Order: sequence, then C-alpha cells, then structure tokens
Amino acid sequence: MSGTDYSYDEQGTFFPYFILTITSLVTIPVTYSLLKPSKELENTASRIKTDFTPEHARLIDGQRKKQKRRERRLKRAVVSVGGWLTIAGMIYLIIVTASTIPQIWDPYDVLGVSRSASEKEIKKHYRKLSLSLHPDKAREDPSKNITTDTINDHWVDVVKAFKTLTDEDVRNNYLKYGHPDGKQGFSIGIALPKWIVTEGAGKYVLLVYALALGVILPYTVGKWWYGTQRVTKEKILVASSGKLFREYDNDQGESGVVGALSCGEEFTEVLTGLKADTGLPKLENTVLSSGPGSHVLNALSKKDRQKFDELDESRRRKVLMLLWAYLGRIELDDETLNDEKYEVAPVAAKLNEAYISIALAYGNTKAVLSAYHTSQNLIQALRPGASPLEQLPFFTPAVALAAEAEHSRTHLSIQEFMQIPASERKARVVAPDLLSEVQYTKALTVATQLPVLHVEKAFFKVVGERFVTPSSLVQFVLKSRFIPPGASAIPAINPSDLLDIDPEEGDVAAISGRKADRSDEKPIQPPLAYAPYYARDHAPRWHVFLADSKQGKVAVPPFTFSTFDKPILKEDGQPTFNVQTLKMQFGAPPQPGSYTFVMHMICDSYIGMDTKMEVTLVVEDSSKAEDVDEDDEISEPDEDTIAGQMRTLKSGAAPKSSKTKKRRSQDDDSSDGSDTEGDVSSESETDTDTDSDEE
Repeated sequence: MSGTDYSYDEQGTFFPYFILTITSLVTIPVTYSLLKPSKELENTASRIKTDFTPEHARLIDGQRKKQKRRERRLKRAVVSVGGWLTIAGMIYLIIVTASTIPQIWDPYDVLGVSRSASEKEIKKHYRKLSLSLHPDKAREDPSKNITTDTINDHWVDVVKAFKTLTDEDVRNNYLKYGHPDGKQGFSIGIALPKWIVTEGAGKYVLLVYALALGVILPYTVGKWWYGTQRVTKEKILVASSGKLFREYDNDQGESGVVGALSCGEEFTEVLTGLKADTGLPKLENTVLSSGPGSHVLNALSKKDRQKFDELDESRRRKVLMLLWAYLGRIELDDETLNDEKYEVAPVAAKLNEAYISIALAYGNTKAVLSAYHTSQNLIQALRPGASPLEQLPFFTPAVALAAEAEHSRTHLSIQEFMQIPASERKARVVAPDLLSEVQYTKALTVATQLPVLHVEKAFFKVVGERFVTPSSLVQFVLKSRFIPPGASAIPAINPSDLLDIDPEEGDVAAISGRKADRSDEKPIQPPLAYAPYYARDHAPRWHVFLADSKQGKVAVPPFTFSTFDKPILKEDGQPTFNVQTLKMQFGAPPQPGSYTFVMHMICDSYIGMDTKMEVTLVVEDSSKAEDVDEDDEISEPDEDTIAGQMRTLKSGAAPKSSKTKKRRSQDDDSSDGSDTEGDVSSESETDTDTDSDEE
C-alpha cells in the first residue's frame, strides 16, 4: 500500500543548503544596492578646490553623516556583512558534513552477479550465499557493527533480489515500479532539523509563524504602502504640501517664502518633544536684536515681522528663527542651537522644491523668481538682499561693503568684482580690519572656479523649416559657454559652433528633442556647488523659462539643465570654453505675429549669476512657408540641357538660364525677411532679437 513518508534532516545534511538559499536571496540584492555606483549627480561631480574651513565645520560634517545614516546605508552594510558571514558558515558546514547519497536498489549488485549471468548461475550463486548469509549461518560481530538486525535485513534483500531475477511476477513489479514489492510510498525530505517539529517544540514553531505572517509581514507591507502614500513626487509629506499651498501668496518675496517654508511637517522630526521650546527665548532675542550687525531685521519686511508675531505654535517659531539664524550666519553661542540651525536648512530647501511647483502652477513670474532665489539663499546661507560677494570665503558683510565701494545702492556680482583691475580690487579688501593677503588669495581661488554660464546666442527654430508657423513645434536654442569670473585669454567663438544643424532624417530622438542615451557614461557636469555652510552636497542646476512681461505670467514652463554635451573642464581643471547647446521645446502660438518674451535662466546654487534676456518669436503665416516649399520643389530645366531644348520645341518659349535662376534665387533669399544663417537645406533657424541683461 502506497503512502507518503515525511523524513526530516536529522543529520543536518540538507539544512545548510536551505539556509544558504534563503540568505543568498536577501544578501546578494542588498549588497548590490550598497556597492553599485550611484547615478545621482551629487555623487558623480567633482568639487571646487579650496582649503577654506567654515565656522562650525564639525557640526556641518556631523549633519552630513546623520543624513547618510538616514539613507540606511549603515543598515544595509550590517545586513550585507551578516548575510555573507552566514553564507560562509553554511558553505563550511556543507564541506565538512558527509552527505548521504541514496542508492538505487539493484538486484544484481545485491547478489553480486554480473548482468549477463544465466538463471542457472544465479541459482548456484544464491545457494552459495545462503551458506554464509542465512540468519542461521551468519554470526554477529560487534567490532564490525554486525548485529542480528543487520543480518536479517541483508538476507531479506538477498531473497528479494533472487526472486526478482527468477520469479516472473516479482520481476514484473521491479520493472514497473522499481521495487520487487510493487508500488512504494512517496518520500518527501524536509531540510529542517527534526528537533523543530518534535513534541514540545511545536508551539514555538507556531509562534514564529504567527509573528512572521501575522505581525512582521503586515507591518512591513503597511509601512511601505503608507510611506509611498504620505509623500508627494517632490518627496515631501502630503500634509506639508497642503500647508504650503495655503501659505502661498503671489506677492511674497524671498523673506515671505522663508516664512512659508517654516510650516513643513518635516521639522517635527528635527524638533521632537521638548526641543521645540528649548532655547526659544534666547534664539528670538539673538536673531531679532537691533544691533549694528543685525542684517536679518533689514531682510524682514514689516508684513513678515507681523506674521511672525501672530504665530502661536512654538515649534514653527523656533524653525523660523533657526532658518533666519542660518541665513544671517548668526552665532548662537549654543552648540545645540547651532547644530539645529544647520539641520533645518536642507529640510527647508527640500520643501522649497514643492513651493516652486505650486508657484509654477499659478504661473506668476514674481512668485516663481522668489522661490528660485530662496533656493539660492538656502544653499549659500545668505539672507535675501545680501551681497553676492559674501558667497566667497572670508567675505563678511563688512568686506563686501568695502569691495563694492561706489556701488552703495546696488551690489556687485562676483563677475563684476573680478573685472575690476587687480591692484584696485586688492586695495579695496586687503586691510587690517578686512582681509589678509592669504585670505584674499583663497577667496580669489574659489571665485575663479565658479561655473558661470554666459549666453552667447539665443534663437527660435522649427526643425526642417525656414520659418516658425502657427502651432508648430518650436525649439528655443541657447548657445552658452562656462566662463569663470576673472577668466583671461578667452578664445573667440567659432561661428559654426553657434549654428544648430538639423538632425538627419529618421533621427526621431534628435527631432523630438530627446537627449541621446548616456546612462552608461559619466555625465558631463560642473563641479558641486561651493556651499560650505550647507550640510548637503548639491549639484548645480539651471532653470530656463520664458515669461510674458506684460501679464507677469510664465509663458513656457522651466526646462532644467544639470548635464551638458561637451566637457566643461580640462584634465588640469582649466575651463574648456566649449559652446554648450541648451534646447527647450514648446508649441508656437496659433496666430501669426511677433511675440516678445523675457527669458530667465536661473542657477539654483549661486546668487548673482542669473541671466535675463528679451527674445522675440516671429510666427509667419502658413502660406509663406508653402510658397517657399513650392519654389524649392518645382524647378524648370535649364536652356542648355536636353530637357530644356525639348521644352522649347514644345512650347516655343525658352526657359531662363541657370545663371538667371540663381540670380533670382539670391534676390528672393535676400528679400524674404529671414535672418537664417548657413546652408538652408541642412540648417534651419529663426534668429531672435535679443537684449542680454545678465544679472
């Protein structure tokens, strides 16, 4: 009678294989995620070379390490190491444990006869074995582990083997089922030690199953699901997004945006429990003091100060004061408060990304610019309205004021400061109460490495067309170069670099404006933002959008550029001055006419390096493009060709010569109003009237 027999791995032969398989399924993916090269821009860019150490550098580095721990790299490292140790232990057990290989029952092997033996030879050999192996003849031998049971079992096997080879019915059972006794029970081996399922251990096994399936699994899945549902695509809490939406105001300046960011729920994790109230009175007195060095009060508007006075929540009041202490680079004389000051800034920068999305949804140009400028302020740890020169090491407000000299009402950008003659520039800031020679040199070293993107040419075009027609897919092309402040021996631009050659026919990716797939290559990007007070690494990004100055609205939403198509720096760190091509696509207006936009190119990492430029899009009537197509496609044969002579015989009118046609073509090209440069068949661009105003 057949049945099912469950056998357990009492000797531990297969248990290591089971543990090895399960551990490998967890350890290998975790190790891969831990060791694989990161594709984040912050992990692939170089750094600006400097030996400047900011105040509280230890606290800032501590915040960077704290963020890495939050990213769970440490947990993954522990899991990976523990997993590989377990795998090594299991492999060792597999090697040292003698494996039991089940033998296939073979009657010839049991009797010890060859497969070619005749039935007579088999019977003769069986009688010979009976003289020594029969239980009545065999003797026990404890030294060889031969007992009565082993003698009986062996003799039973011999009899079965003999009957298998001599009895027809028994032989049929063997051939059909693999055993002389007929169909056998089905045996299942379980790779678990037997003690796990023995009496007394069952309740613990059930407890483990209950915890795994009833607690751990639901908790893990629920936590993952709740985590995905409680954050937005900007990776901020949904609750924070709702609060930012309510705080949004079209007329808010940079200081107002800072106040709005303080409502984020993420700050609850920073200021947990009693931290929300600890040190708040001292913090408010220090930040809002009206002394001669109080630059924060000058940055706060009357409306912002009134909003702060109306706040009742202590946590938000403290967050707002910590943010202003950070932006004003105010020494708080308390290590805990200083540490919290550097911790809230990256959180606010993350919330600002969501605020930018809200501002773009409303489309108000002023609000969008305020949000982008707040990003610059947070990364550079500078209050709104601060001098861009304070981004340089050792440049305090006093040093910046001395450097600006005659610019009492407006601030100098770093580019403008570096254009001042070297002797005059040095005389302004190197003084006993300002900078030393060494500090001045270190500041200039940083200034000459900053990535300033200069726009050389801007124009609109439609791929494959001479003119922009209504509702066509327009490309706005920017030809730019990275020129660090104070750069000398800047090479002239090759005119061909300012052209935008149309892609080959069939190149769908290029025609649609999609970049080539360079996922396997290291991205071409500028160095990480020089932001010594910001407790994160940040890769600079440039946001380009078109605005309608009359309505104060964003006409074309921003396109963000963080990587480029040509090398920015040489191997020795010197600039290449390569012309970079930036493109953004949008639909042309549905009506012909001239449309003037204001192009804004904002760098999210540096203050005073934005570009503002007027550009004009000329949309021609569709009929003009059709006329041009007809002139290009329909041509008459020249009179000096056979086809031309045949046409003359038929019509009696001689066609114009090729010279006459060329002259007419040149006249048409000169009078069609298009400033298209280069070969029309391969390069199509509609130039714009541009007035550049780099801020």
